[in-house]
Amino acid sequence: MNSKSLLLISVLLSLFLIGCSDKKETPVPEKPANEFILPDPPQYGSPFPDVPATEDIVMYEVNLRAFSPANIQGVINKLDHIRSLGVNVVWLMPVFPIGTVNSVNSPYCVKNYRQVNQEFGTLTSLRTLTDQAHQRGMAVILDWVANHTAWDNPWMKYTAWYTMENGVVIHPAGTNWQDVADLNFNSADMRKAMISAMKYWVFDANVDGFRCDAADMVPFDFWKQAIDSMNAIPGREIIMLAEGARSDHFTAGFQMNYAWDFYGKLKAVFSGQPASGLFTTHTSEYNSIPAGKHKLRFTTNHDESAWDATPVTLFGGTKGALAAQVIATYMGGVPMIYGSQEVGRANTLPFFTNSPVNWSENPDMLAAYKDFMDFYVTSDAARKGTLVSYPYTDVCIFTRTAGTEEILVMVNVRNSAVTFDFPPALAAGRWENFPDKSGLIPGNAITLEPYAYIIGSRVN
Repeated sequence: MNSKSLLLISVLLSLFLIGCSDKKETPVPEKPANEFILPDPPQYGSPFPDVPATEDIVMYEVNLRAFSPANIQGVINKLDHIRSLGVNVVWLMPVFPIGTVNSVNSPYCVKNYRQVNQEFGTLTSLRTLTDQAHQRGMAVILDWVANHTAWDNPWMKYTAWYTMENGVVIHPAGTNWQDVADLNFNSADMRKAMISAMKYWVFDANVDGFRCDAADMVPFDFWKQAIDSMNAIPGREIIMLAEGARSDHFTAGFQMNYAWDFYGKLKAVFSGQPASGLFTTHTSEYNSIPAGKHKLRFTTNHDESAWDATPVTLFGGTKGALAAQVIATYMGGVPMIYGSQEVGRANTLPFFTNSPVNWSENPDMLAAYKDFMDFYVTSDAARKGTLVSYPYTDVCIFTRTAGTEEILVMVNVRNSAVTFDFPPALAAGRWENFPDKSGLIPGNAITLEPYAYIIGSRVN
């Protein structure tokens, strides 16, 4: 090869190398631990020392878009109202920013797990809420959405954190939730990021636990990993409620899950089925869970009041709604009130849009709620007494006993007057009517007006 050829090859090789040096390599994303798996922040405030035992919880669900104004400050303004119902745990529906891609404006479409939605307020206003609730003896839990995120959540840069089919991230299988992307719990880093974000709110906003959305759709081993991490935080008592009915929720560490069967039976009884079926369902639910764990009992929640109907419609008016709530509260489990039901909201209550509640509606109903909830929270027998049921078709009758205290509950589940014989086993002794203590309950034939109820205490 002559010198000219060698020179030409040298020039061409130099040009090639220069060209290669100008090419930009595809950037490698930061190691996830540097971005979303963060050290715990300093503790804001002091951990709430009076987190109630599970058997003593009375829960209140807050739909932020139903409060007026529809924000965190609106809830702060009504904390005294909430406390007046005997509530000691306030559950806030999701407070996080909402995704805009494929959005239906659902608060369960989380755009960022570490921010407060500006629609609702700021971290400062959330801290004020927890401070004010704690001062009133109430714990605060956040709604946690673990199964999926918004399509524009920053986690989407790590597609391995999501469920994929044919190389494409999908929405949760078996649902029509097109506004959210399904998370992949085979990703160890995604799990660590999720737990890091949950702990962030315990430290930085001083919340006391979580209600976990769509818990049945999330693997057991993740829930155990997450709850173990929560429980390892020094000096904290963490409340964990699973929206689901799987028995392994309790093994994972949840104290409560949903009493869906009881809710369904309650609707069926108020539609004509025998009242005695409620006891069968109650027993079935409690026979399937460990001692010390509990079912959340309710007559509505945000989904039911939005997509089905409110208790006023489901149970035959304000009197029927009250009667159903008395049963759900007193028969056993952890009672829950969804903000609006205590004033008899009749129309469905959305949570994708603002729909303020008229808090002055049905003041008599609100007064009745305060009366029977006041008795409930001051009675050991009501909250944790041994249940004995008396099978009737049209009247739900049971007693609960703790130590020397015994209470009696009788509820007409029909929209017509019902006359029945007082249970012979209860005839011995005397029973005082609550709340007005108007006198003794007759120990023979009793007539209850439509949807009327009696709560009594044994007096000897």
